[in-house]
Amino acid sequence: MRLPEELTADVQPAQAVADAPAAPMPMAEMRVAEASIPFTPAPPAAPRRSRAPVRETRVTGQPAFVLHSYPYKETSLIVDLFTRDHGRIAVVAKGAKRPLSKLRGVLQTFQPLSVSWSGKSELRTLIDAEWVGGMLPLERTALLCGFYLNELLVKLLARDDAHRALFDHYVSTLNELAHDEPAQIVLRKFERALLKETGVAADLGRSTTTREAVDADLSYVVDPERGAREARVSDVWPVVSGKTLLDMEREDYADPATLTQSKQLMRFLLAHHLGGAPLNTRQILIDLMQL
Repeated sequence: MRLPEELTADVQPAQAVADAPAAPMPMAEMRVAEASIPFTPAPPAAPRRSRAPVRETRVTGQPAFVLHSYPYKETSLIVDLFTRDHGRIAVVAKGAKRPLSKLRGVLQTFQPLSVSWSGKSELRTLIDAEWVGGMLPLERTALLCGFYLNELLVKLLARDDAHRALFDHYVSTLNELAHDEPAQIVLRKFERALLKETGVAADLGRSTTTREAVDADLSYVVDPERGAREARVSDVWPVVSGKTLLDMEREDYADPATLTQSKQLMRFLLAHHLGGAPLNTRQILIDLMQL
């Protein structure tokens, strides 16, 4: 299987993963519950400051998706959830690893859930989780893209910070991937929405130096902290056309040049806001599949 270009381009090969198979990993093995999520729970190099959790004792019936989970003690899991009204939260799913646990088959990535939890600390206790349904499962290329989205959310979203519009965009993005919409366009739109919702996306339609509208016929660079400005000969940042910036503002990726330049620009901006922390999803998947 060939990975989409946006997951492979410009990525330096990671060191060989211990005991990694010599042949491509079967897709079936990659769907094995949460143990197969291809990124580690280690915090990013430059984590964002989390807000203090809201002092609530119990929340019921909250729309949510599993972003990541890992073992906790002998029979439990710690689960990173993306919820619509409470943002990204961590819960302990007690007994979720037991063979007869109801939660064992429910806490799957990319499946819409209705969850309930209690607790006042940053790590809550999961009370219940039910599968809602209504979405197609992600397969092959779409599945790999889904893991990429989840890692972006884990590394860029502060805990207990609600992003309702971004949650809705995440649902739409999963649906588009499941229906085989072009992966590059779907991911570019989500990356841009993520930076907007976290408050770090500058206006691409206006120059920060002249305060005038971007000219489609000129060349620009984007300062990650300030926004677009006219390109200079000495610039080492990605140079893109004014048309690309205007197309991105309109979410119009029909022009192949816009698609290529927007990919380079978003990779640069995400790397800056991640503080240089690598996106392990790309590296580990490439290593496991020997691409």
